[in-house]
Amino acid sequence: MRKLAQALEEAGYHTLNIDYPSRQYAIETLSDQVISEALSHVPAEASLHFVTHSLGGILLRQYLLKHDIPNLGRVVMLAPPNHGSQIADWLQPYSFYHWFFGPVAAELGTKNNRTLEHLGAADYDVGVIAGSRAFNLFCAPFLPKPNDGQVSVASTRLQGMTDHITLPVSHPFMMSRPRVIRQVLIFLKQGHFDHNGNHC
Repeated sequence: MRKLAQALEEAGYHTLNIDYPSRQYAIETLSDQVISEALSHVPAEASLHFVTHSLGGILLRQYLLKHDIPNLGRVVMLAPPNHGSQIADWLQPYSFYHWFFGPVAAELGTKNNRTLEHLGAADYDVGVIAGSRAFNLFCAPFLPKPNDGQVSVASTRLQGMTDHITLPVSHPFMMSRPRVIRQVLIFLKQGHFDHNGNHC
């Protein structure tokens, strides 16, 4: 996320780039840890925007399910698995998957997913950017098309979202792509994406 954070800084935003142990805890625990840490660095009177990638969007949704952020501004989610991923469905029976990804592994499937199903619709200003280019040819065939190699475009959609755009980028690298960074900056400033220039 460094390139994206640098672009936001250059645009005048004070940026916090927070890492977290995604393979050690379940979504609810991670959510409380990560979002609480972010809030601890932000003055109460400051407007707080979030730009998340993948699981980060789920952590924010989980936090907002139980907590209010009075100074919440706009949110941009990059490739969030809002309805889970079929890859997680395929890997569920294998112990190595749970060993490697930890507790969160059981919470990212598409079937009977209590965690994701209970997060509900967005009641805040959120734009979602999905990717449609899959470099991960091992996983892509298990996903509905179009997809970014890990998450399908359909799964990124969120009820109540303000705007949605699909760009020809892949899941692991999208946050550093100029066209994605451009759309993030546009949404944070204007509250919508530039659909006419989405290939710039």
